Amino acid sequence: MAAYAALLSLRHIIEQLQHHPFPPICLDQNQVQSVTDNLNFLQIFLEQGYPCVGISKEAIDVFESRIADAAHAAEDIIETRVVDQILTESTAQASKDITETWVCDQILGGSKKTKNTRMRDHLLRILSTFCGAGSSRSPSTRQNVNIVAAGLDVVEKISSVDLYRDLDKVIQDMGLIKKDVMEIKDNNIGIIEDHLHINSSTLAGAASSRSPLTTKQETMVGFDELLIEVMDKLTGQQSNLRIIPIVGMGGIGKTTLVRNAYAKPLIVHHLNYNVQDILIEILLCVSKYESREILSGKSEGELSERVHKSLWGRRYLIVMDDIWSIEVWDRAQIFFPDNGQGSRVMITTRLSNVVFQLIGSHGLVMDFLNEYKSWELLRKSIFEKQEDCPLELEEIGKKIAKNCKGLHLSIVVIGGLLAKSKPTREYWEYISENLNSIVHLEENERCLKVLHLSYNHLPVHLKPCFLYMGVFPEDKNIPVSWLVKFCKIHDLVRELCLREAEKEKFIYVRRPHALNIPQGIINTRRRISIHQSASEKEYLPQARHALECMPLARSLIVGRQGVLPSLNCFRLLRVLNAVDKYLNDRVFSLEAVFQLVNSRFIAITSDRDQNADFPSSINLLWNLQTLIVKERDAFAPSEIWKMTQLRHVQFNQLEMPDPPLDGKDEYVLGNLRTLSRIRNFKCGEEVVKRIPNINKLQICYHEQFDGCSSYCLDNLVRLHKLESFGCFFFTWNRPNRDDVLRNFILPNSLKKLTLHRTNLYWEDMKTKIGLLPNLQVLKLKANSFVGTEWETVEGQFCNLKFLQICDCSDLERWTTESAHFPRLEQLDLRHLDRLEEIPSDIGEIPTLQSIRVQYCSKTAVISAKRILDEQEEFDNVGLRVRVVARNIKHFESLASPNFQVEVIWMN
Repeated sequence: MAAYAALLSLRHIIEQLQHHPFPPICLDQNQVQSVTDNLNFLQIFLEQGYPCVGISKEAIDVFESRIADAAHAAEDIIETRVVDQILTESTAQASKDITETWVCDQILGGSKKTKNTRMRDHLLRILSTFCGAGSSRSPSTRQNVNIVAAGLDVVEKISSVDLYRDLDKVIQDMGLIKKDVMEIKDNNIGIIEDHLHINSSTLAGAASSRSPLTTKQETMVGFDELLIEVMDKLTGQQSNLRIIPIVGMGGIGKTTLVRNAYAKPLIVHHLNYNVQDILIEILLCVSKYESREILSGKSEGELSERVHKSLWGRRYLIVMDDIWSIEVWDRAQIFFPDNGQGSRVMITTRLSNVVFQLIGSHGLVMDFLNEYKSWELLRKSIFEKQEDCPLELEEIGKKIAKNCKGLHLSIVVIGGLLAKSKPTREYWEYISENLNSIVHLEENERCLKVLHLSYNHLPVHLKPCFLYMGVFPEDKNIPVSWLVKFCKIHDLVRELCLREAEKEKFIYVRRPHALNIPQGIINTRRRISIHQSASEKEYLPQARHALECMPLARSLIVGRQGVLPSLNCFRLLRVLNAVDKYLNDRVFSLEAVFQLVNSRFIAITSDRDQNADFPSSINLLWNLQTLIVKERDAFAPSEIWKMTQLRHVQFNQLEMPDPPLDGKDEYVLGNLRTLSRIRNFKCGEEVVKRIPNINKLQICYHEQFDGCSSYCLDNLVRLHKLESFGCFFFTWNRPNRDDVLRNFILPNSLKKLTLHRTNLYWEDMKTKIGLLPNLQVLKLKANSFVGTEWETVEGQFCNLKFLQICDCSDLERWTTESAHFPRLEQLDLRHLDRLEEIPSDIGEIPTLQSIRVQYCSKTAVISAKRILDEQEEFDNVGLRVRVVARNIKHFESLASPNFQVEVIWMN
């Protein structure tokens, strides 16, 4: 929710100013305490979910809006002051530097441009003495040197007064809100409506919006194995009471699976999950002579006793659909006797942690349908028989099914719509082109209602995180390391994000095909996301115009060429993400970007042809935490070692100077976690001291390499928190093997290692790599190891899960056993033209999930097929093999469901 996010944002700003070693402004500590007290009170109030409020939803919306407005007002006051202060000081310093240069040039004949700094300093001391406070004259030279500093003192005093006064007004507003909350609590006006607050005892709303479970079977495709597994658990010989949990996201098909799992159970039950209601519903199912009215008048104790007696000695099946909390089961299970009759309780839930708390494992997990099963479900939802589907509709039908992204509910909704209409190609093409909007409208937006339950159940502190996912474009892979793997959100889940975000004025996301960008809305939003449009010609000029005035914007995510105007429009911006495949021709100067002094996150594409030096003004970005610059090599100034808030720095290549050794300003970059890629990195004593918590480091070497000792690479072992490390050699000369063995020392903390052209021998693996105790990912690229044979030994690679060997062109024979890679999950082999075969023992590794063979020898591909066939003979159907080959059509004949072949035809 927007109010909670606003409170957290304000709290973070205050804490950053309080804890920064050199904050740009200082807040009055009495005001800080007052704001913090109000924040704590309001944050707890929102976290508790209005426990004692009996007011309407509209009134609550107004109340939350007041909280958000007050927090935003305080945030604007503080950050505006921060930006003004930094830019004023920067301008003053620049003016002073210009004046000093002019004076020295005029009097000393340009000595500032020479190394005669002693004479320049001496002159300035003379000027200062000559134009001192007691002097009767005030020459222009003295004014030129000091006028800006004097003016700055006046501005500082005025601005500090304004800051105190404006912030005091906001504190008063927060106090009034706090007073209103306390009055509501004191008056104890009832409880809020059930649909606005789901507590752990009632969990109302989780079931109330859904239709009751019935014995009617529904169309089900793709879950045959799961259905068999459920039936086995239901009809198994175990005589004790068994809990059978089924977990999956909303709309995945859990309830449909349960409906198909039984026809006439003793108890068919759908609950609102109030304990008394549970007992009443059970008694109504057990006996047709019971009356709801009479049972409702009995106490929970009386009801529980009758339920226990009614179930004792009987074999029963109870279904509890859409459980949201373990508490409801803890209270209800005592009523279900374990009498040795083989009774069962089936539970469906969207929360994996609930299942784990129930049975200590993950239960039956339902996943998305694949393309084939999606089409089968869609076809059966429309036509009674397979032959009823016209052949001309199969292709477009499969496209519709694919675009439902495997979500059972989405496919069923679309199938129901198509079943009601005449099966014509024109209509089906219309459905395909407008699938998203149709799914969102059909059956009173049934899909989104189901998913909305999951959003309602999120803890309040996670709701803003969920809403923020809407800024990413549809179908985009989202790097987890930014918010290594990618994640995606389903189209319907993204639609839910966007609707809730728009309703709460949390984010403005410009929708595709929407030509209008409402100026009155977008210039009041604090988070803006604009991506590509199907109507690019109309869209781009209007987008630029709409973005000309964005005084409140804190986050800007852009993904389209030419859409971003001058960065001067975004003085308070904290997040700028302009890295996108469509932005290759639209780049940004670092000089302009570094004027965004309030920035925390910058990810941009920059011009390779620009000056490689980036300005020393980078240290004006007092709170910068992430700096990502694509398509640009650069030289960092020494000021980068003063940026104590930095966490992640990522360039195409970045050359960093040694830390300054003047005895002053010895900053420790204790927050820094990522440095990538650093050109000609020297891991000297001072560097190790400055980056004690570095977690990910990528380094590369160019031109002449003078040996590991010259770059102090033996100090890598002192980076005790380093988990991901990559080293790339692009030098004219090859690294000396003996030098690498002696002076290239890796820490035991490593989990991921990538090497490129290190030119070690395969036998060196036993001493340099294999014994790393925590290594999980190993990527060997471009002759990182050389030689014709690699023979492994037991007792190494104990935790390795992913192994990639790429372009180690000498390798011919690989001798290994399954025990040598006891936890390997993925094997990736690329550009190994001479490799004779993949060792057959690789297939015996119990954890192995996939083998990828790309541009390798024919015999290596054939050996991969043989490994798969052998494993399938032993009923190991979990192994997948993927082959990518050039111009070898023969491999296509080897294809099977678990052996995928892609042939790339090249001239």
